[in-house]
Amino acid sequence: MWGVVDDSAEDPMSELWGLFKSDDDVSWQHKALCSQTDPEAFFPEKGGSTRDAKQVCARCEVREQCLQWAIEHDERFGIWGGLSERERRRYKKEHKERA
Repeated sequence: MWGVVDDSAEDPMSELWGLFKSDDDVSWQHKALCSQTDPEAFFPEKGGSTRDAKQVCARCEVREQCLQWAIEHDERFGIWGGLSERERRRYKKEHKERA
């Protein structure tokens, strides 16, 4: 059907599993302190405080990996690597100018 799945395969769905698999190594996420914290702190409402999330990020051992992932994937919402969306845009712009 649609030229994606080989209908003669014993398990046609097995061919689809690789289509959505990420090539990124996200094993760092298991060490992230935010995974053990209330996620609402990292996605505050507009005008809400980011202080609690940033305090968690400041103690996190994978902060750099988190920030890099958010920048590479153009993450537009939430606190990632200790930076808000606006701060990540500024960071990205400053580092692009240096390159």
